[in-house]
Parts: sequence; C-alpha cells; structure tokens
Amino acid sequence: MPGGLDKSLCSDGLVPHHVVAGALVGPRGALLAHRRRDRTYYPDCWDLPGGHIEPGEQAADALSRELLEEVGVTATITGASRLRVVEDPDAPDGLVLHLWVVTAWHGEPMNVATDEHDELRWVTLPEIDSLRLAHPAVKDLLNDVLG
Repeated sequence: MPGGLDKSLCSDGLVPHHVVAGALVGPRGALLAHRRRDRTYYPDCWDLPGGHIEPGEQAADALSRELLEEVGVTATITGASRLRVVEDPDAPDGLVLHLWVVTAWHGEPMNVATDEHDELRWVTLPEIDSLRLAHPAVKDLLNDVLG
C-alpha cells in the first residue's frame, strides 16, 4: 500500500509492530538518544529518536510527531524511508522499522522525553563502534550517512 502501512498479519494473526526513527544529520554528526535503563524495550543503549506509528497514521507523519515529542524539533520529512528493516515478522511482536535520514528541521534538539531518554548526543563516525546501539540497522544507516 503506497505511503501506508503493510497490515499483513504475522503467523499468529497479529499485526506486526510498526516503528519509525529518524537520523538527524548535521555538521556535528548524527543525533542519538540514550534510552533509560528502566525502559522495557532496548534499555541502556543508544538509538535514533522515533517511536510507534499510531493507527491510521502515515509513517512520515508519525516520524514528524515523534521527533517533536522526543527532541523538540519540527522536521521536514520527504520521500520514502531510507531503509526499511523487517525483523521477525512471524513473531508475536514482529517489528517493521522505518528509518529516515533527516537533514532539515527547525529548532535546537533537546531531550523533551526525559521519561524515555536520559541523554542526547551528536556522534561522529569514529564514535559509533564504541556505542551500544539498539539495533544493527542503526549502525548500518549511520555508517552510510556519516561515512
């Protein structure tokens, strides 16, 4: 379905978990958020800002909303996601991850979602290997855009 979500069911009849994330990339590198230790999913690791796609919401709109809620910026989201990763689509909590590279936004990123993240950091290519990242796709995307 162009521009919308694939509502295909997992083998257990459930709809996969759809998530968006954005790599804000600028002169200082890419912005990462450190997930708090008490988070249920991906605790104590670095991740791109983003979150769940709400029912009826387009992926790009979800990313715009999540970036405003988490890092306080109004982002310009254009085109299809840069990379789409499907992880364990047959698992009960199957994941469909939509990743964008974001190079245009208004506002200075700051940690607005302190209940989710305890730090924001601009990272450069040499720093990536020393960080515990939430998902291998994050490293692949950052290597691509910062390399």
